[in-house]
Amino acid sequence: MMIYGLRVAVILPAYNAEKTLQRTVAEIPRDIVDDVILTDDASGDRTAALSHELGIHTLIHDRNRGYGGNQKTCYAAALARGADIIIMLHPDYQYSPRLIGAMAGMIASGHYDCVLGSRILGGGALKGGMPLWKYIANRGLTFIENILIGQKLSEYHTGYRAFSRRLLADLPLAQCSDDFVFDNQMLVQIADRGFSIGEISCPTRYFDEASSINFKRSIVYGFGVLGAACGYRLKRLGFTPAFLATPAPRPMAPQEAV
Repeated sequence: MMIYGLRVAVILPAYNAEKTLQRTVAEIPRDIVDDVILTDDASGDRTAALSHELGIHTLIHDRNRGYGGNQKTCYAAALARGADIIIMLHPDYQYSPRLIGAMAGMIASGHYDCVLGSRILGGGALKGGMPLWKYIANRGLTFIENILIGQKLSEYHTGYRAFSRRLLADLPLAQCSDDFVFDNQMLVQIADRGFSIGEISCPTRYFDEASSINFKRSIVYGFGVLGAACGYRLKRLGFTPAFLATPAPRPMAPQEAV
């Protein structure tokens, strides 16, 4: 069953998600979701094999391309397979797949081009086990980002996001990082191009099998986040960073000329 006649796809950027994949997929509402796509980023476990067993359209990277590189493959596949609404869900069972219908509905309504599943709205982050230092860093970075980007979001760091086809087709995602800062650069691109962003409260679960970057990687990520937000402000001053630049049109080959 489509939502307002729109085709809904869920993408799962996966890396060593064998232990949590089945639980995640079991809660995806298949009466609403028309397509599920998983990209395995050269995992060292049975993620890809299990994905095949679960009947998921599975793509496999021959080498690890990073969190951002994984999402680029996922989004390209979703668009190529005809998705109108694309929902990015981490397959580590940290976020509730049961909110897919609500998020897809917000996109289908036409009110929003992007919807974020926020762990902060409703106070679910700490209740769900988010480490205190991560919570403090999340709040601090979000405060600075809102000032620099001119938004009023509760957080920029969730791994649960929904997008319209129109938005994904317009963003120059290839110019974003292949690392974890991809998520924030993507949101800056969305704000820069004037797309509307909505949020929905989302409970979260922190447990041993759920993926999470360590403290050292978090420091690098934090500086990357600030750099992305500053990039938005720099563009307003006439200095456009590479990830916000509009790609030059691809030259037409002779056989393409009309």
